[in-house]
Amino acid sequence: MNVNKLLYRPLGMLFGVLGGLAASALFGQVWKLMTGTKEAPTPTQKDRGWGEVLLAASIQGAIFGVVKAAIDRGGATGYDRLTGEWPGDTNKNDGD
Repeated sequence: MNVNKLLYRPLGMLFGVLGGLAASALFGQVWKLMTGTKEAPTPTQKDRGWGEVLLAASIQGAIFGVVKAAIDRGGATGYDRLTGEWPGDTNKNDGD
C-alpha cells in the first residue's frame, strides 16, 4: 500500500462519520414524512408491531447503504482528481 492510499484512510473515516450523520438525519425526515411521527420504532419497543419495526429497519438500511456508497464513491473520486491516484480497489470487474 502506498503513501497516498494511507493518507486517504483518515479522510475515508471522516467521510464515513459524516455520511452516518447525514443518513441518520435523512432517515428521520423520511420516517416523519411517511408516518407523521418523529421517532422510528426500535426492535425492543413492546408497543410496536413486527411489521412497523421491520419496515423501519429496511428503510433505514436502504438509506444508510445508499448514502454510504455515495459518500465513499464521491470521496474516492475527489481524491483521485486531487492526487491522480485511486484510493481503493483498481481491479477490473471480470464478471466473476
